[in-house]
Amino acid sequence: MILYEYPFNERIRTYLRLENLFLRLAELVSREPALDHHFALASIFEIMDVATRADLKSDVLKDLDRQRHVFEGYRNNPAIAQDVLDQVIQQLDQCFETLSSLPGKAGQALTENDWLMSIRSRIGIPGGTCEFDLPAYYAWQHKTILQRRSDLARWVETLAPLAASIHLLLKLLRDSGVPQKVMASAGQFQQNLPQGRTFQLLRLAVDSSLDLIPEISGNRLMVSIRLLQMQADEKLHPSAADSTFELTLCS
Repeated sequence: MILYEYPFNERIRTYLRLENLFLRLAELVSREPALDHHFALASIFEIMDVATRADLKSDVLKDLDRQRHVFEGYRNNPAIAQDVLDQVIQQLDQCFETLSSLPGKAGQALTENDWLMSIRSRIGIPGGTCEFDLPAYYAWQHKTILQRRSDLARWVETLAPLAASIHLLLKLLRDSGVPQKVMASAGQFQQNLPQGRTFQLLRLAVDSSLDLIPEISGNRLMVSIRLLQMQADEKLHPSAADSTFELTLCS
């Protein structure tokens, strides 16, 4: 199965982008080649670019606090495992405390590192980090694996509270949805969304053997999905077949 996700608002879109960057960063840091560590640095700079939104940290803290109040409402509910509830609330509290204790925006401490910022200013230029442009960076790439990993771990640590908060919020959001099997007739599917509920994320799981690619659009009233297939001309064409997939709406 291939899982696609579609955010219904800009805040969740930003969270998903950050999650993708943090996952990529973790994968690259764990590898050994200097080239992978180069792209790990590029990922750190991308995270910083996204995280410099003035209201991002505030949005995350508000979401953590809102989720805490929601889960506190489940206290003494006989249908809820209280020990699991305590663990979730503890995780929310920990994320809130560590993120709120960071001064300024996420990654701000890294902007005070002139050496890192010299790399950041050139890494977006094609071939801009060659040895004749940044000899100090070229020398760093020739350090041992342990030295490079140690440096990367120190820089990533400043972003860890944001990563943990984003991961927890998206996990709770995804867990709020209930999967349902639906049918796309002649490759088309539309569904009116229940009134009175605000959905934030759509998850769509398609059998990979079908070679179908979903084109998703949606708003607070309706969701529309069109299934496409890559043809021999290397272009996407609408599928005319009846196909089933799994749809989850998360609020």
